Amino acid sequence: MDIEHHKTIGQILCCECGTQIEPNPSNMCVACIRTHVDITEGIPKQTTIYFCRNCERYLQPPSNWIQAALESRELLAVCLKKLKGLNKVRLVDAGFIWTEPHSKRLKVKVTIQKEVLNGAVLEQVFVVEFTVNNQMCDDCHRVEAKDYWKAVVQIRQKASHKKTLYYLEQLMLKYRTHVNTVSIKPVPGGIDFFYSLKQHAKKLIDWLPAVVPCRYQTSQHLISHDIHNNTYNYKFTFSVELVPVCKDNVVCLSKKLAAQLGGIGQICVCIRVTQAVHLIDPNTLRVAEVSGTTFWRDPFESLCSPRQLTEYIVMDIEVIQVRKPGTFQHLESTKHVLAEVYVSKSNDIGSGQQYFCRTHLGHILNVGDSVFGFDMTSSNVNNKHLESVPVDQQPDVVLVKKVYDRSRRNQKKKMASQTP
Repeated sequence: MDIEHHKTIGQILCCECGTQIEPNPSNMCVACIRTHVDITEGIPKQTTIYFCRNCERYLQPPSNWIQAALESRELLAVCLKKLKGLNKVRLVDAGFIWTEPHSKRLKVKVTIQKEVLNGAVLEQVFVVEFTVNNQMCDDCHRVEAKDYWKAVVQIRQKASHKKTLYYLEQLMLKYRTHVNTVSIKPVPGGIDFFYSLKQHAKKLIDWLPAVVPCRYQTSQHLISHDIHNNTYNYKFTFSVELVPVCKDNVVCLSKKLAAQLGGIGQICVCIRVTQAVHLIDPNTLRVAEVSGTTFWRDPFESLCSPRQLTEYIVMDIEVIQVRKPGTFQHLESTKHVLAEVYVSKSNDIGSGQQYFCRTHLGHILNVGDSVFGFDMTSSNVNNKHLESVPVDQQPDVVLVKKVYDRSRRNQKKKMASQTP
C-alpha cells in the first residue's frame, strides 16, 4: 500500500500586525515592510526634460540632442537617464502612460526591486511625471544667427541657361541633401550652401559627382589660432564647377575626343545630362557618353545659347533609315529615327529659300511642323574645334527640338474638361 506524502508550507504571524504569512527573513508582511522601508527613496517623482521645437529633438545630458517620437524607445531611454538613483535598485519594467500630446507632460510607469531587511526582496511600482520645457539647441541657435558657418559649398555653372543647375536643384530636393545646411544663398553664377560642420559639406561634395559631371577645388581660411594648446580654427570653401553644357545644346568636339568616342561626328547635340553628358550625332544617330573626367580632360563648349536658336518650318521630310528590332548597331540610338529634312525659316517662308539637313528627330517631325535649330550659315562662332571641321562637312542647320503649339494643347484640355 503506497502512502502519499503532501508537503505543506507552514505559516507564521507577522510580527507587526499579526497577519498570517509565509516565512521570510524579515518575518513581516509586505504592507508592514513598506511602512518601514521605501525603496523609491532618492528617485525623483517629478523632473524636467528639454525639447527643441525647431528641430524636434530632445536633450540627452550632458549635451546630446536626439530625434525621438512620442512614446518611443528612444524617448523612454532619455526619460530613464534623467532619473537619479536607478543604479541603486533593479529596474524590472518601464512604460509610458498616455497623456495629451499638447499637455507638455510625460508619465512613465516604473517597476523596481530591491533587497531589504535580512535579504527580503521588495517590488514596487510608481509613476514619474516629466515636464517638457522648450529650449533651443546649439545647432538651431547657429541657424538663427544666420552668420555662423564652418564650411561653404559654392556650386557654379558657366552657361547662359543653367538647365543642369536647375536639374541638380530638383535632385537635391528629392534626396534631401540640403537638410544640414545653415543657410542657402543664390548668387549670379549659382548657389552657395553654408554648413556648420565640415563633414556635412564633405558629404555633399561626395554626392555631387554621382549625379552630375563636375569638378571641385578646396581651400581653407585661418580664423584663429591658440598658441597654448596648438589648435586652429579654419573656414573651408569647396568650389564646385558643373559642366557648361546643358540639354538641347549644339556642341563641337575636338578630333581627338571624337575619335576616342568611337568615331562620332564632331558636331553633336546634347540630348540629356545625368552622371555623364549624352551626345548624339544628327548625321549618323551615333551616341556617346562623356563622363566628367573625360570632359575636363578635353573640354568643349556650346556653340549657341537657347536664345540664338531659330524657328524653322518643315517643308519636306524623308526617313532614310527604318530600323527593325535587332538590326541596330551598338553605338546607335534606338529612340531616334534618321531623316533628311528641307526646312525654311518661319519668318522668311515667302522667299522660297530652303535649307537641307539631316536630323535625329525623324520619329516626331511631320511636314508643317515647327522646329528649333541652329543656323550655322549666318552665325559667327569663335570656336577652335569648329574651325578644324571642313566647310563641306558643316551642315547648314542643326535641328535641336520640335516646337509644340501649347495654345492648341491647352485648348484641347479645356474642351476635354467641358465634355460630360
